[in-house]
Amino acid sequence: MPAVTPNSSNQPEPSAPLTRRTSWAEAAAAADAAKPASQIPAPNRVPASAQQAVADTITSVPGTAEAPPTPAAATAETPAFRRARPTVADTIAESPMPDFISSPGLFVKEQKPRPVGGIRGAIYNMTGGAWNLGPGQKQRQEEELGRRISRQLQGSYNTAVLSLKGGIGKTSTTVGVGLTLAEYRGDAPCAIDANPDSGDLVERALGEGIYQQSSPRTISDLLENIDSIDSLTSLSRYMHHAGRLHLIAGEQDPEVSDSLTAEEYLRIRKLISAYYSVALTDCGTGVTHNAMKGILQSADNLVIAAGYAVSGAKRARSTLQWLASHGYEDLARNAVVVITDKDEVSSRVDKDAIEEHLAGICRELIAVPHDRGVADGDLVTLDVLKPETRRAYKEIAAAIVDGYR
Repeated sequence: MPAVTPNSSNQPEPSAPLTRRTSWAEAAAAADAAKPASQIPAPNRVPASAQQAVADTITSVPGTAEAPPTPAAATAETPAFRRARPTVADTIAESPMPDFISSPGLFVKEQKPRPVGGIRGAIYNMTGGAWNLGPGQKQRQEEELGRRISRQLQGSYNTAVLSLKGGIGKTSTTVGVGLTLAEYRGDAPCAIDANPDSGDLVERALGEGIYQQSSPRTISDLLENIDSIDSLTSLSRYMHHAGRLHLIAGEQDPEVSDSLTAEEYLRIRKLISAYYSVALTDCGTGVTHNAMKGILQSADNLVIAAGYAVSGAKRARSTLQWLASHGYEDLARNAVVVITDKDEVSSRVDKDAIEEHLAGICRELIAVPHDRGVADGDLVTLDVLKPETRRAYKEIAAAIVDGYR
């Protein structure tokens, strides 16, 4: 067998660097170890110039056979028609970020509100909630009234409740609306008895017996110590509480009850505005007593109490006309007229005509039906009132808050 003599021409010169023949996998591992993983380019089409450079590098080593392709060379041999498939991370990065705050409905299925009462409520209860037809029109209207009453306010506002005649529901309206505001609003309202004729606002809200048993501090006591009041805690010593409705009692002594001046009322109003966003002022009868100028000056809107009688309608109209002619045109235009059916007026009185007579000269007219819980002149509590009466007070409260701009 002839001996095979190695071709010396294929042996590298001693001074030339030794080219190590290895597999493609080992070359790839070496390249990965030399570069950080974050710098490895994603598979992509390699330009022709880069392919030529790789080819020149491979053929530049003298005397070597065709070496296995390097990672760059393997990439260069990728067919031109082959596209790189995007990774999941690339897809997420390129997709728009959803707004979880302003568009929560994209991720949470909206549920219908639970119906209360009526056929819809009965079906919901019988099926254990499987059939939810949603609230009916009446319930939606009630919920809308609640949203209007509970609207967040910036600042402090004051509503004056007045009339030209006593006994037509002025104080009962103040109490009923005040309790309604306290029920629906997150902040407690305040009611001020500025009636110069020994007003009974607190008695109607607490009851005569409870008021007499409590410390009967009045608006006069508050004025005497107003300079020392610097917190809600110190102010509360001069107030009474019917649930969440806070009240300032009127002066009961007839000798000093008419002594409240416009300047004194404005001082009280300034103090109240620091702690309460909504205040109601029971003004008493008439518009010319001493404190009335200060009350009208600080009022944001008015509630005019009237009754189902021709005389009551005329007095309410006269009140609005007096306000308009004495510099309070905006208050008259935006006033809410409340007609309370105190005595179940006879059928000879045309209620529709009276309402039509007053509706055109005010922002809104609301009727309170006859209710023994209001007509007795005693304690006013929402629990004992008819649903129609409670709804009327809700409508008044919503109209009042709507007027706060």
